[in-house]
Amino acid sequence: MRKLSALVLGLSFFASMDAQIQFDVNTNKIGAGIESTMYGIFFEDINYAADGGLYGELVKNRSFEFPDRYMGWNVFGNIQLKDDGPFDRCPHYVRLGYSGHSDKFTGLENEGYFGIGYEKGAEYRFSFWARVPEGGTGRFRVMFCDPKTMGERQQFMEHEIIVISKEWKKHTVVLKSPQTVDKGSLRIMLGGNSSVVDLEHISLFPVDTWKGHENGMRKDLAQALADLKPGVFRFPGGCIVEGTDLATRYQWKNSVGPVENRPLNENRWHYTFDYRFFPDYFQSYGLGFYEYFLLSEEIGAEPLPVISVGLSCQFQNREEKFHQPLDELQPYIDDVLDLIEFANGDPKTSKWAKIRSEMGHHAPFNLKYVAIGNEQWGQTYIDHLKPFVDQVRKKYPHIQIIGTSGPNSEGKDFEFLWPEMRKIGADLVDEHFYRPESWFLSSGPRYDNYPRRGSKVFAGEYACHGKGKKWNHFEAALLEAAFMTGVERNADVVKMATYAPLFAHIDGWQWRPDMIWFDNLRNFRSCSYYIQQLYSLTKGTNVVPLTWNGKPVEGLEDQQGLFASANFDKNANCYYIKVVNTSDQPKDISFNMKGMRGDRMATLTTFHSDDMDAENTLDKPTAILPVEHNIEISTPDFGITIKPKTFAIFKIDK
Repeated sequence: MRKLSALVLGLSFFASMDAQIQFDVNTNKIGAGIESTMYGIFFEDINYAADGGLYGELVKNRSFEFPDRYMGWNVFGNIQLKDDGPFDRCPHYVRLGYSGHSDKFTGLENEGYFGIGYEKGAEYRFSFWARVPEGGTGRFRVMFCDPKTMGERQQFMEHEIIVISKEWKKHTVVLKSPQTVDKGSLRIMLGGNSSVVDLEHISLFPVDTWKGHENGMRKDLAQALADLKPGVFRFPGGCIVEGTDLATRYQWKNSVGPVENRPLNENRWHYTFDYRFFPDYFQSYGLGFYEYFLLSEEIGAEPLPVISVGLSCQFQNREEKFHQPLDELQPYIDDVLDLIEFANGDPKTSKWAKIRSEMGHHAPFNLKYVAIGNEQWGQTYIDHLKPFVDQVRKKYPHIQIIGTSGPNSEGKDFEFLWPEMRKIGADLVDEHFYRPESWFLSSGPRYDNYPRRGSKVFAGEYACHGKGKKWNHFEAALLEAAFMTGVERNADVVKMATYAPLFAHIDGWQWRPDMIWFDNLRNFRSCSYYIQQLYSLTKGTNVVPLTWNGKPVEGLEDQQGLFASANFDKNANCYYIKVVNTSDQPKDISFNMKGMRGDRMATLTTFHSDDMDAENTLDKPTAILPVEHNIEISTPDFGITIKPKTFAIFKIDK
């Protein structure tokens, strides 16, 4: 964050008695604890967030398992598709043979996800399984290509591969790109004097992945997650947990073990919206539950897996026949019990923990939370959930169970589910709200009157869906910041909050707004990203009372569009005060820091844009950034003018 002087930023200080607005901050009264999980992230494979996004694989349909076996590939010459390969759950492969003429070519070319991005000087790990079934020597060239080049040659890098084994073997070679191409391709061309070659699981990864993992994450996107300092990581969804039908629900057991043998799954988002239709969108499961747990550990977040409750998407399946019968739920319950073993069990005594250990992580992942169901509703959800709760409680009483209040922030389903969640003993209840500006402006007091005992709140998905402006513009982010003051102020009720979907490919999105947008080589962090990051970095450890005329500052009718919260951080020994001015006028605010005395330096971070519709973009990723600057204040009283449409955070040492 940039540091500038108060003069440059146009800040105005004044004697506190000149202000009509006085915020009283009682620094002597340390209130409810704020959980380390308070601000986190939610990942769903929507908008090409996994394959084609965070997951580093650059080849689409690498094992020829898409229903259209050659989708993503252009094939030419003498190519045959076979289905008796070395991996039982991914049996398809291709056989390359002589074309019949020396001037005809046999080969195939992969288009990647909206092209393949190559960076000049970067190394790429090309791997594949191969054999020469009839013996002899197999020869082919692998090429990095720019299909749209105006130059003489499409291929700008090529390397010869030799295969001699009649048995299936994995081959790996590291290749360096001599130039940058944002929408390239990968071409494989059989040599003219080659024996017949069989190829399976054709893969291309950057060598420089997150933490250097071979089956790893795209480094810049994973770094963006780490920079959020999230307290909790919810995965893998979202609606993909439910599936369009039960056959296409996310099944975590298919996502672990050798990556070559993880079966393909349909992604429900490829056809959900006919106006954003992507028929080539499937789940390779290359980014699976082991990788999710490992990433959680590496970014310092508590893992929060979401598991099917035996109900397919209720939006798409209104009839009971589309859901798992209650007397046939045990396999679904076993999936939850086995997942806890996979994450926490002893490899010496647990089948699933042994798989985790064989994948490279002998120590447990220390799983504490499990969410059962996504956006389910009605009595059918309660009936399905209860046997899960009973069995998990009996076998793993320390695991916290998360239920749901349905897809809406209020209404009959919401009102029905909350009491039922308390009866059933859910530790947390997952609330979702994608709402317009008016909702966020009026929902500052949302959690003030929630029961202080019993089930707690997990705000699992939320975003300001601007009315007619469903994109990541500044005003939507500002209103999210305003709402979050109420989340923070009620930390005894709200224990977790995770924003709307994380990622969106600029060429392949189905849903917005999203926190991080990317293409094949670049990314930008949205205004909402910076709001989430600012809250995460300043969440503190305890709530501190902040009032105006004895009331919380939560955007009430007589509070002039102002929202505020305060907390104490016992680790940093400082106070954080957050103020959001959603109005069109500057506000002169006096702060009465009860319990403090003396002059001191403080830090003020502001987030502002003169244009409410402005946003960061791939070409201008830093157009709107938080600005950090040092100020000198006198306590207990100091005054400052906060500009219109501004989010301000004060850090004041104790």
